[in-house]
Amino acid sequence: MALGVFITFRILDFPDMTVDGSFPMGAVIVASMVVGGFHFSTALFVAFIGGLLAGSVTALIHIKLKVHNLLAGILTLTMLYSINIRILGNKSNQALLNKDTVITWVDGLIKNLPHPQMMEVLFFFIVVMVVKSLLDLFFRTDMGLAMISMGDNPKMVTTLGINGSVMKIIGVSIANGLVAVSGGFAAMYLGFGDINLGQGIIVSGLASVMIGEFIIRKDTMFFQTFRVILGCTIYKAVMYVGRIYGEPNDLKLWTGLLLIACLAFTKFPILKKRAKA
Repeated sequence: MALGVFITFRILDFPDMTVDGSFPMGAVIVASMVVGGFHFSTALFVAFIGGLLAGSVTALIHIKLKVHNLLAGILTLTMLYSINIRILGNKSNQALLNKDTVITWVDGLIKNLPHPQMMEVLFFFIVVMVVKSLLDLFFRTDMGLAMISMGDNPKMVTTLGINGSVMKIIGVSIANGLVAVSGGFAAMYLGFGDINLGQGIIVSGLASVMIGEFIIRKDTMFFQTFRVILGCTIYKAVMYVGRIYGEPNDLKLWTGLLLIACLAFTKFPILKKRAKA
């Protein structure tokens, strides 16, 4: 999910609110398909396609109707709420009790472990590393480099004969496809798909990106994707500590304060120098 947010916010310079809708869409697609008897791998693939379509709708609204990117994302997000309900058959959630999911498959690979969740952690670590590697390779291709240039200098890309609109559509679509797959994994891990799973998920993605940028300053693509993963890990660790030693209702407050702190360190040179010292 954080890598998807990274593509839109940092690579394309396209603030995309569709994430709050594509994440639960991936969750409800996977939940409804697994309950319907489909294999979880097929469900994840369909969730990815759904995310691609959601992202393309946002990009097309922005490009063809000349709507601001934030408003285009909000419009798609609003429509996705109703679409997600219809995917679940006019329900707000769907349980995955006693259904074969990627979690049950991973848990069954090696039995009698002292900590069964170790296999789950290892599996998701491998998934994240595979996605990171694929993104690193993609952004070394001609299309990937054109997409990076599109975010940095759209006018220059246009003068070189590259269709910037197509780059935006592809980038936003891929980003939301990754977010939808993340939502599908979340549904299988939690044991249910819910239309409200995406509330505030964009803030988590932004926090992950900003925390990673604060810690690692190198700008090569390998380090850019790596720092997103590192930032996401740190963000979740901070939220975990907040749940243990604080009130659960204060998590949104801690998230906001954490983002403000990262913004303060990146915006004010004096704080940067003190942090380095």
